[in-house]
Amino acid sequence: MGVDTLRSRGPEPVRQFSIFADNKVGRLSDIIMMLASKDIHIMSVCTIDTTDDSIIRLIVDYWEQARELFDQHGYGYSLTEVIVAEIFSEQQIKEVTCALVQAEINIHYIYPLLTRPHGKSGLVIRLEDNDLARDILTQKGIPVLDHSEIAR
Repeated sequence: MGVDTLRSRGPEPVRQFSIFADNKVGRLSDIIMMLASKDIHIMSVCTIDTTDDSIIRLIVDYWEQARELFDQHGYGYSLTEVIVAEIFSEQQIKEVTCALVQAEINIHYIYPLLTRPHGKSGLVIRLEDNDLARDILTQKGIPVLDHSEIAR
């Protein structure tokens, strides 16, 4: 007979939507208005476009409700865990990237957080290994925020 174990994942991770949308005038506005109609706030946004399509990366305060809306309205998306590093100044961007390079953790992409938890800036980072990155940054004295710390 096997023994079941329960392992706590710790704080709630930050989840990012990558929404696949037509690259058309008003598409981003449509998505923002749809979220706003349900009182879902955007914590961070980044867009990547090609000739015909775009990827809209969003972090919102109520991701479960946003997922339901995207499903209801037929938007294709992926949901990915990212980390958010809290920084006090632009100088800390160098500290964050150097710490991750020293640990040989690849950064897939990085963009700023719109909200300012604790009155400080934040960097949204997509990495190869979130758990290791969280440990490394914490050891270097760089706070890594969980979802509850960036949500309204």
